[in-house]
Amino acid sequence: MLLYLFRRILVMVPTFLGITFISFMVMHLAPGEPMGLQSDFNPKMTPEVRERLRAQYGLDKPLYVQYFRWLKGLVELDLGRSFSPDRRPVWDKIKERLPVTLLINLLSIGLILVVAIPLGVASAVRQNSLFDQVATVTVFVFYAAPAFWVALLLMLLFGVYLGWLPISGLHSLMGYAHMGTWERLLDNARHLFLPVLVSALGGLAGMSRYTRSSMLEVLRQDYIITARAKGLSERRVIYRHALRNALLPLITILGLSIPGLIGGSVIFESLFAIPGVGQLMWTSVMARDYPVLMGNLVIVSVLTLLGNLLADIGYALADPRIRTGTRGE
Repeated sequence: MLLYLFRRILVMVPTFLGITFISFMVMHLAPGEPMGLQSDFNPKMTPEVRERLRAQYGLDKPLYVQYFRWLKGLVELDLGRSFSPDRRPVWDKIKERLPVTLLINLLSIGLILVVAIPLGVASAVRQNSLFDQVATVTVFVFYAAPAFWVALLLMLLFGVYLGWLPISGLHSLMGYAHMGTWERLLDNARHLFLPVLVSALGGLAGMSRYTRSSMLEVLRQDYIITARAKGLSERRVIYRHALRNALLPLITILGLSIPGLIGGSVIFESLFAIPGVGQLMWTSVMARDYPVLMGNLVIVSVLTLLGNLLADIGYALADPRIRTGTRGE
C-alpha cells in the first residue's frame, strides 16, 4: 500500500508542473496587460513610463524566465505580490478568503452525499416506477440548467418575491455585532442557504444518476441473487451487499467533483457577493493580476490532484488488486 501511494505521489509532481506551466503561458498570451488600467486612459503615460511599469512588474523578461522565477518563489512558499495598487502578498489575500470558500464547498459536498446517494438508491430499487421517472426528470432539469440562471431564479423567488432569505453577503449588515451566538449562526445559515444549494445542485443531480446506474448494474449480479435466495431481508441485500459495491465507481466521481465545486464558486460567489476565493479569482481576471490568478490556480490544481489521490486511495482500500497490481481473470 505504501509503495502504491509513493508511486501515485511521484506522478503528481510532473502533472502539477505541467498544469502550472500551461496555465502560466496561456494566461500571459491573453490580450491585455496589468498596467493597461493605469496607462490606457492616461494622456500623460509615455512609452518610457510604460516600459518602466513593465519592468517593475517583471513583465519585460521572456515568459520562460518569468515562469521559472515564479516557480522558484513557489518552492520557497512565496506566491509573490499582487499587481493591484495595495501590492499585498498573494497568500495573504487568498488565506483570508479561503475559509469561506472551503466552508461552502464542504457543506455542498455534504448535501450532495446526504441527498444524492439515497435518491439514486431509491430510484434504482424502484426502477421505471413513477418515483423513478419523476426523480429522473427533476435531476436532469437541474443538471442541464445553467447555475447562474438557477441562482437568479432562486434569488428572485426566495429573496425578492417571498422575502424569506437574504441574497448577498455572509451576514446581515445591521445588528450583526449585537447578536448572540445562536442568532449569528442562524443569520449565517440564512445567508449561506442559497449559495450552498446552488453550488450543490449540479453535483447532486449527477451523483444521483451515477448512483442509480451503478446500483442497477450491481443488482443484476449473481451474488445479489444468491443473497436473496438465502432469505436475507431486502434492506440487508440493498444496503449491506449492493450499495457497498455500487459506491466504488462513485469514489472517483466524488474525488473529481472537489475542484469542480471550487471552480463553480466563481459564479455563485460573484452573484451572491460572497468574499471568497471565487470572487477573488474573478476580480483578478478582470484586473490581469497574474500573481493572484496563479495563486488561485495553484489552490485548484492541488485540490484536483488531492482529489485524484483520495480517489486512488479509496479504490485501493476497496479493491486489493489495485494496490497490489494484480488483475482479475
